[in-house]
Amino acid sequence: MTRPIDLYYWPTPNGWKTSIALEEMDLSYNTHLVDLAKGEQFEPAFEKLSPNRRMPVIVDPDGPGGAPISVFESGAILQYLARKTGRFYGETERDRIAVDEWLMWQMGGLGPMAGQVFHFLKYAPSMEPPQAHPYAQDRYRNEVTRLFGVMDRRLATTRYLAGDFYSIADMASWPWVSLWRGMEQDLDDHPNLARWLADLKERPALRRGRALNEGDRIKPQDDVSTHKVLFGQKD
Repeated sequence: MTRPIDLYYWPTPNGWKTSIALEEMDLSYNTHLVDLAKGEQFEPAFEKLSPNRRMPVIVDPDGPGGAPISVFESGAILQYLARKTGRFYGETERDRIAVDEWLMWQMGGLGPMAGQVFHFLKYAPSMEPPQAHPYAQDRYRNEVTRLFGVMDRRLATTRYLAGDFYSIADMASWPWVSLWRGMEQDLDDHPNLARWLADLKERPALRRGRALNEGDRIKPQDDVSTHKVLFGQKD
């Protein structure tokens, strides 16, 4: 009998990647909330699972060889789950190469740049004292626009990022793209991306993964008391 995977999670785009994958792959899991605003990511017990002090993390009691394994970093988790289940990684080696390309693109480009644009557009101006940096705002907003253009051109020729099959690359990118309004983007300029975004939203498993503990989600711009933990230098 397959035992549930333990998911260490908070409702953010990186957290949603993993909850969406678990739902899409029909895997049983138990959710353990890691409250970022309370600094639970810095607790020693969690650091043993995630040396980078970031969620998500999974612990699979039925890992390779039947022994438990913990996996941190959202991209590595997606790859692990796709290999474990044999799903959403394509059928051929060429498929898998394409999936890895777009997954690495999300991890190295879309995710970090989207995170920065949120920080400088939403969070920094709400700090005490306010930190409004027009250069940084323009720099990261424009870079997200460029990355959306990369996706739009790709999706003009394929249904999904890695090709004509839905994959973990789509699961990784959708959570960030779905927040396009907060990043001050215009999907009218990216019709293929808008089509992809809407298509994926119709997937029941994706919606379930996105909704996991949605009520616990915080907006740092609305609560200055969270800034010290979320944006401070904590060793």
